Amino acid sequence: MTGHEAREPRPPRAHGGPARGGLPTPSGPPRAVARAHSAPAVEPRASTTAATTTAAAGRSGVADRRGLPAGARNVEGPADLRLIPPVLAAWLAAALALEADPMAVTACCAGALAAAAVLLGVAWRLGRRSGALSRVGAARARRRAGSATAVVIALLCATATAAVAALHAADSHRGPIPKLARDHAEAEVDLTVTGDPRLIRPRVRGPAPTPPALAIDAVATRVRAAEHTPTHRTGRGPAQRVVRTRTPVLLIVDLRGVARAGEASAAYGEAGATSDGRSGPDGSRGSGEPSATANARWRGLLPSTRLRVRARVVPPTRDGDRVAAVLRTDDERPPTVLAGPSDLQRTAGRLRAGLRDASDGLSADARALLPGLVVGDTSRVPPDLDEAFRATDMTHLLAVSGSNLSIVLALLVGPPHLAARAERRGLAARLGVSLRLTALLGGVLTLGFVVVCRPEPSVLRAAACGLITLIAIGTGRRRTLLPALAAAVLALLLYDPWLARSYGFLLSVLATGALLTIAPRWSTALRARGVPGRLAEVLAAAAAAQAVCAPVVVVLAARVSLVAIPCNLLAELAIAPATVLGFAALAVEPLAPSLAVGLAWCAGWPVEWLASVARTGAGLPGAGVSWPGSWGGALLLAGVTVVVVLLARRALRHPWLCAVCALLLVVAVVRPAPLVRVITGWPPPDWRMVACDVGQGDALVLAAGEGTAVVVDAGPDPGAVDRCLRDLGVVRIPLLVLTHFHADHVAGLSGVLRGRAVGAVETTSLREPPGQAAFVRRAVSEAGVKHIEAVPGERRRTSGLSWQVLWPPRVAAGPVVPGSVVPGPQAPTGDPSGAPDTTSPGGAPAFSDSAGTADASAVTGANDASVTLLVRTAGLTLLLLGDLEPTAQRALLAAHPTLGPVDVLKVAHHGSAHQDHQLLRSLRPRLALISCGADNPYGHPAPRTIAALREQGARVLRTDVDGAVAITGAGGAPKASVRGRRRGSSSSPSRSRGGADAPRAALRRSRRS
Repeated sequence: MTGHEAREPRPPRAHGGPARGGLPTPSGPPRAVARAHSAPAVEPRASTTAATTTAAAGRSGVADRRGLPAGARNVEGPADLRLIPPVLAAWLAAALALEADPMAVTACCAGALAAAAVLLGVAWRLGRRSGALSRVGAARARRRAGSATAVVIALLCATATAAVAALHAADSHRGPIPKLARDHAEAEVDLTVTGDPRLIRPRVRGPAPTPPALAIDAVATRVRAAEHTPTHRTGRGPAQRVVRTRTPVLLIVDLRGVARAGEASAAYGEAGATSDGRSGPDGSRGSGEPSATANARWRGLLPSTRLRVRARVVPPTRDGDRVAAVLRTDDERPPTVLAGPSDLQRTAGRLRAGLRDASDGLSADARALLPGLVVGDTSRVPPDLDEAFRATDMTHLLAVSGSNLSIVLALLVGPPHLAARAERRGLAARLGVSLRLTALLGGVLTLGFVVVCRPEPSVLRAAACGLITLIAIGTGRRRTLLPALAAAVLALLLYDPWLARSYGFLLSVLATGALLTIAPRWSTALRARGVPGRLAEVLAAAAAAQAVCAPVVVVLAARVSLVAIPCNLLAELAIAPATVLGFAALAVEPLAPSLAVGLAWCAGWPVEWLASVARTGAGLPGAGVSWPGSWGGALLLAGVTVVVVLLARRALRHPWLCAVCALLLVVAVVRPAPLVRVITGWPPPDWRMVACDVGQGDALVLAAGEGTAVVVDAGPDPGAVDRCLRDLGVVRIPLLVLTHFHADHVAGLSGVLRGRAVGAVETTSLREPPGQAAFVRRAVSEAGVKHIEAVPGERRRTSGLSWQVLWPPRVAAGPVVPGSVVPGPQAPTGDPSGAPDTTSPGGAPAFSDSAGTADASAVTGANDASVTLLVRTAGLTLLLLGDLEPTAQRALLAAHPTLGPVDVLKVAHHGSAHQDHQLLRSLRPRLALISCGADNPYGHPAPRTIAALREQGARVLRTDVDGAVAITGAGGAPKASVRGRRRGSSSSPSRSRGGADAPRAALRRSRRS
């Protein structure tokens, strides 16, 4: 060991003054200074490395490990902020130049260079004059010269990044690709893949989800397209022009083969193959069908692969995007590979695939999360788990970042604060490796980390900070972390100016800066008030990262998480062991697969903890609050945060006040149902039916006792229907009726099943569309719930609620799909009444069971096969029409000529214009409910449908305007309460009918902001 390595630094003086020999030393204790100078940067999480960096402020009040008295320990001096203005100027210049006119950028750069030259001359003159001035005048001149030099540096950095950004933007608009995109033309394009294929989970929009697709980042290198110009070769068609280029594009591969095969799990994003095609999340290896083979080959593309595709070229969805165009193709045939991936990328792909294979035997959550936590591979994460991580602001755990790199480097160099000292630890110290060789090995490890984890913004930022720190270790020149972070950001902006417009990069830098500047001070304040040191560091790190990141997150998510800090604190317990064990499994899998499986099994325990924390936090009623999702909302949240921090400083002096604030926060998150009902008035205490606000879809809840309800349809969004049922306090569902298999009625099925006892699921007998019918049967089977089919004429009752199936008649079931189906009628499992009721409740119209003789030819599609229910509760009659079209509505009325009048009508097909007016005249509803989404693209509800309902004296309530609607009342006098009237909406009065309370007088609204 060299003398430099073995030398122990002398303790600094009390206020950071010059030590022996007149050389200035940093303020603060030696351990804290070494830690601050050598620790790699961290990511926005309350992790081990975050707490280590937070501790750089030093501990106070007790002697340190080397016996220094408490009085000799110093508070860390002010942070070195000299590089912050140049970085901010460079960031702003790059962000603006990417979308600005090239000539304007050129003029601005020339003006900035001229201003820099003038200021540099001023600084030089001030420096020369300072020697001839008095002591006070010389100090003033040096300060002015220093200010001028700082401005010059900022101008030069801004000029450099603006020029680089303008060149990158010019590359995006150069060549034939932009023109082809404007023309929506087809072309044959040679591509070089630059990123792993990622699954685009479809969204439910109307009756069917959009088909799944793969998104692949690439660079177009050669384009062959038709040249529509006059040609001398008449009769031979347009000439083909071949152009070499280098343009960034996004390749979208529509998985039409998956959609045609009816693989609903993939369609809803519940399963996805891995990016290399070796295995899916369920361990399947694919089928032998041609479409499956092509699908696997698309998914298996690795970065640096060269391929040729025939695609339609369209413009990107946003102006100023990194890509110049979007290439759309499908998986009808596999890609034409011109050259395979490089050896380096092939090795990285094998390592990533090996980790997936090693985790195949874990539970579903652990199998999905472990590759994401270790290498950022989220291909297996299901939508509900992804939503839970978003609701708790824990998505940074799935974005590989500085914390992962810090943990990996700690294995090599030991604790960061000891890396450049004689008592350094880690594998390098145990093997006797010198500091310079340790820094070199750390650099190789960092580069390998970037290749395996892919160069995402957070990975690049962490790698740049880590490399700067390693250089400091290798050269013996200690640097503070904040200048290292600033230098890393500046270097990355010059390397890739598009990072200036990346939200991920912004969040990464903000969180790291907060951990280096705000967290140490908050940690010191907490320790001064008696909080244990380690707990104070972790609390300060989590709170600081959340405070600076929340205003940016709210722009993306339009909500503020109230459980983010506690959930991240609980996740802290599992991050380090899961990461270390996961990387160990990644490293040994090529050599010892069995050992890798064992390591992955060990890592599965902490990963399961992370999933449990996310799901539990997201499941709390008050996990998040809505917030304006704009930059104005971000500024408002930033202002609120500042006010809260200032008030918290005063509150910390009063423990009882802190306890009261904590109790109020717990109440806001848990939201006890009785208290919520008192404050908001929702739900009304005597509600009979609620039409949930689930967007463009249906989800109706019929009260059947305390905590019990019959649910009709599940809507398009599992989260929305789950929230609605939680707000209503529903924990038991004797029967879930899915009127038909369109996605806007069944895609939210998992939200209904989540955490509730469901007796049975009843569906229509027409299994169309087949893919969505298969999805329902598979979900019901996996939940262990009985599946039955509705039979016309069947009657059921439970706890004062009774209903009769009026429609559809028995029809051909359609394609046979897996799943056990029990034909009705029979009482649903869990029905408190046991056997079904076969009598008509008094006071309600009686029907002959003539539906069995109804005209089955009226069922021409899934909508016409909707299960139609006549419901009676507390003397009210409700008719639920599903999505029946006019032909089926006429057939329904013909089968039940005495049908009507009813108290409440759930209008068919979201209030579309396709209604049978004779049926409406026969029903004459008092209240008409329309379930539809705000600003839906179908124009629902149709104005003429609303007018027709009002002509019959009905009061029209719609979820797109009124929010969730609750039906109350009894004895033929229905009332309604709406939860949240949307801004700008109005309610139109309805006409009253003689002898009955007017709906207008019966309505009462309980509004909730």
